[in-house]
Amino acid sequence: MTRRQVHLAAHFPGVNNTTVWTDPRSGSQIDFASFVHLARTAERGKFDFFFLAEGLRLRELKGRIHDLDVVGRPESLTVLSALAAVTEWLGLAGTVNATFNEPYELARRLSTLDHLSGGRAAWNVVTTSDAFTGENFRRGGYLDKAHRYERAEEFVRLARELWDSWRPDAIVADPSTGRFLRDDGIGTVEHRGTHFSVEGRFTLPRSPQGHPVIIQAGDSDEGREFAAANADVIFTPHVDPVFYADVKGRLAAYGRKPHQLKIMPGVTFALGDTEAEAVENAAAIRRQQVGPQTAIAFLEQIWGRDMSAYDPDGPLPDVEPDLAEGVSQGRVPVKDRAAVAAKWRALAEEKDLTIRELVIEVTGRQTFIGTPQSVARQIDEQVQANAADGFILVPHLTPGGLDEFVDRVVPELQERGVFRTEYTGSTLRDHLELA
Repeated sequence: MTRRQVHLAAHFPGVNNTTVWTDPRSGSQIDFASFVHLARTAERGKFDFFFLAEGLRLRELKGRIHDLDVVGRPESLTVLSALAAVTEWLGLAGTVNATFNEPYELARRLSTLDHLSGGRAAWNVVTTSDAFTGENFRRGGYLDKAHRYERAEEFVRLARELWDSWRPDAIVADPSTGRFLRDDGIGTVEHRGTHFSVEGRFTLPRSPQGHPVIIQAGDSDEGREFAAANADVIFTPHVDPVFYADVKGRLAAYGRKPHQLKIMPGVTFALGDTEAEAVENAAAIRRQQVGPQTAIAFLEQIWGRDMSAYDPDGPLPDVEPDLAEGVSQGRVPVKDRAAVAAKWRALAEEKDLTIRELVIEVTGRQTFIGTPQSVARQIDEQVQANAADGFILVPHLTPGGLDEFVDRVVPELQERGVFRTEYTGSTLRDHLELA
């Protein structure tokens, strides 16, 4: 029986507590050389794509800029356009918000990237119902949560209308004058919807892969339905056959087949020459990821109080959470802070954990731990078990955190016959086997 092939992508570390800033090997989040290093490492490893997140506003804690945030985040599509010139095969995926952009202009920027890269562009569609982020934009507000996927659905549909509005024969080669445009090959887009009203002609012909690959990261039932209807890839925290079956099972309703949507969880890894060394390395990374300040910051997000007076290496305080309002701005809100606090308290009592030990326990991030051989086996087993189609790796170091995986794990996957040894197509759709 033919074994399913593993898909891999690389996420540039950013706004999260995965990145270890205190490690002397940790580099700049702004210097273009950092992006080049990680992208070229991913391409050397024959990865499907390189993935950039988005931060539209610096996060705040207790009304001040979060000390542990990434200060200075370049705009994703600008970085990816520059990377198109220093890579040849690697897909280039950018997170761009559908709440605070307009379809015509974003469709044009994404199509430009697809042309510049020879068909390697991808758009990670995200939405925001956050008034804090909305304050940075002209509307001065935000979109109600109930309408954000409605707007995103119309946004993607309109972008596709624009990308598809040029017929393949719209550009004709004339021996005497060179190329020229056929007026009847360029359609006029006339869109009247709930959120957008657009009438006009798009400025670019169809790009090498028709239109960019669509990535989506929604986890709710609404998000899963949106992905089943629109996405080519899902970026998810779930390495889970139940989630996998649920999303794949929704595709038929939209006339789609299972291979037309790839489910790729975001994961981390810790390697060692022995299993014991890998476990020790994973624990060391976790201690670096959750320093004393980070531990208190996590506690404050749940408790809704200033907890700076408490010792992070001491016990959880007896004080109850303040549920009236939070102290953190710009993070994904926790739905039921009272329930989370109760769960944390029970866990701390059961295992006799300090505040810092508790946060390390509940925010564990190493998905795959082991020798290169065992990590390759774990990845392969999850794909063969239909828990995922592949993985988006989030290294803990910028920019060299992917090097060891490419040098030591990728050859093991290739030896198992489940990962490419060379690129066989030129576009990202080719790499993802979406046709």
